[in-house]
Amino acid sequence: MKTIAIIPARGGSKRLPQKNIKFLGVIPLLAHSILYAQANKNCIDEVYVSTDDEAIKKVALHFGAKVIDRPTNISGDLEPTVSALKNVLEQIDEVENVVLLQPTNPLRPENLLKDAFDIYQKENYDSLFSISKNHQKFGKIENQKFVPFNYKIGQRSQDLEPLFYENGLLYITKAKLILDNIIISEKAFPFEVNHIFANIDIDTQEDFDYAEYLYNKHIKI
Repeated sequence: MKTIAIIPARGGSKRLPQKNIKFLGVIPLLAHSILYAQANKNCIDEVYVSTDDEAIKKVALHFGAKVIDRPTNISGDLEPTVSALKNVLEQIDEVENVVLLQPTNPLRPENLLKDAFDIYQKENYDSLFSISKNHQKFGKIENQKFVPFNYKIGQRSQDLEPLFYENGLLYITKAKLILDNIIISEKAFPFEVNHIFANIDIDTQEDFDYAEYLYNKHIKI
């Protein structure tokens, strides 16, 4: 039984057209996740890209990934990611674990996958996902008034009870769960990652500009 990486990459991005093949540094955005998976051969046996777009397919093949053509009926804006993952698994035999790498999170700490996969296997979890600590003061508007959610007015930020968010850097899941339309199970392990790369999730040009800044500052030689 093997572990595969799946990188879902649609071609229909509206706010940042063709973002998955837009160059971040000297390679397309998608290629960063492909190369990251390939650099973790101790964890990952095969790398797949699921796409409905010929240009994305060409990039994926060029960088050594295998490609699964995604049907039009599961390529829409509102279609959940698990549909693409399930479609890949339905065409591949003997898969035990799936590592989901989103192309919109192109920069990851070098040892992230190794460290997370070690815990996932050692503790026999059925799924794992990366989270980060939030340091902001949240609230909501009720009757045109701001109502604090996670703090009291005047409370210092360092005294807040910590909240966490799903940062999108990494997901590891049993294949059998994905076939049941589940990526994060009720027993999933929240793997904490407090790294500046966790702040990147590219959906707009501004997001891309920020990723480019961090790439040039921390990675580009």
